[in-house]
Amino acid sequence: MISVEANPTRDIDNPFLSLEYEPALENLGGDYYDIVEAARFPQQILRFRNDELLPQMGLDPQAVSDRHFIEAFGKFAGRRSFLALRYHGYQFGDYNPYLGDGRGFLYGQIRATDGQLYDLGTKGSGTTPYSRGADGRLTLKGGVREVLAAEALHRLGVRTSRCLSLVETGEQLWRGDEPSPTRSSVMVRWSRSHIRFGTYERLHYLRRFDLIKKLLDAVIEWYYPHVKDTEDPYAAFYEELVRKTAELAAQWMAAGFCHAVLNTDNMSIVAESFDYGPYAFIPTYDLNYTAAYFDYFRRYAYGNQPGICRMNLGLLQEPLQLLIDRTDMEASLSRYDEYYWQQYRDLMLAKMGLVHRPASEANELLKLTLKTLEETQIGYHDFFIRVRSQFSPAWRDSETQILTDIEPFAAWEPWRLLYHRILQSLSNSELEEMGDRLAANNPKTVLLRPEIEAVWQAIDLDDDWEPFADLVRRIRAF
Repeated sequence: MISVEANPTRDIDNPFLSLEYEPALENLGGDYYDIVEAARFPQQILRFRNDELLPQMGLDPQAVSDRHFIEAFGKFAGRRSFLALRYHGYQFGDYNPYLGDGRGFLYGQIRATDGQLYDLGTKGSGTTPYSRGADGRLTLKGGVREVLAAEALHRLGVRTSRCLSLVETGEQLWRGDEPSPTRSSVMVRWSRSHIRFGTYERLHYLRRFDLIKKLLDAVIEWYYPHVKDTEDPYAAFYEELVRKTAELAAQWMAAGFCHAVLNTDNMSIVAESFDYGPYAFIPTYDLNYTAAYFDYFRRYAYGNQPGICRMNLGLLQEPLQLLIDRTDMEASLSRYDEYYWQQYRDLMLAKMGLVHRPASEANELLKLTLKTLEETQIGYHDFFIRVRSQFSPAWRDSETQILTDIEPFAAWEPWRLLYHRILQSLSNSELEEMGDRLAANNPKTVLLRPEIEAVWQAIDLDDDWEPFADLVRRIRAF
């Protein structure tokens, strides 16, 4: 069992240490993890706390102090050992059997107010058996970037983990992809699960089919209980994972988000995006846009993401095939494109303020929108922000009033005509709802790389955290 220290007097009132942690994954046994200890850091400065998450944990933000965050997630007081999870994965197409939690661990699992099981997982908390000579640390810039990515994606309606806290830890780190020495941090992530496709791939590699069944039974119990009473719960699980993964890929694409490293160890068994590294939001609609500088062959380019997710689902069939008929899995996977397109089309229509349009009309508008975005190379996010900011019911009266300042004007004329034709078919009440829908789906602040770099420069040069706090506020705003 995870050992727990006797709380020092100052920690007795810490609400994080009083949570009812469930040893769900721990109780599966040591074949799935290693017991590890957190590093001891020379300094702890709380740089971010996510008060939006505290009510989900049953906590009152007013009753949780910065000291509580630091004690629990900087000093790791009250809890002495944790779980470094074991997994493998296909990385850029090649199988890697030397993976696992190398700079983080499972801090604990709790039942949230919605009744669902959630993980608290760390990043940058020290070395583990899977660090492979690395220092097990997280750069402060990496922590800042993940906080921003998670909040931006959450605001855009993408299924994502979020950051609960970010603590600067006072160490100097050396990295090849950042000016060094650079500052260090430890981050705590709030996630539905840290079980990955690669968790199953490792067990298949070890020929531990008994452990695959044990883990899949647990995953269904924790995250897919509604399939337990179906005729074939295992097949029903895979079908739902296919659907949810297709929908997640569609959410990324509509959000203009490039994950950058979609290896199977970065694919969640609950189809939630997490563990953000060299991600980027696309500046213009470019299917070849590649976020990771080391992705030389553009394997994980923006436009490849739906296909890569589909391929990873296919690879997952290998460890699952002794429990699920391969024919059934292939039948489920054959519906991936349908699930993806339906979700993507609905999300893109919502970005244009529309809902429940006939399929032929919706397909025509979406294809014309993407074609014109690609040809004009107008800012991807800027286009939708303009639609949101300039929208008027008067657009239904004449297409000449629609986005009059967009350039090149002539290139957008076919889109204006089609959009105007659709607006003419809307009732007055439907037209009135468009403004709210546009605001909900198109935040005015976009997390492009220059925004992130400007925030980091203020932190790096002047230790000025106000631009970071301001950016988080603007990301969340409607």
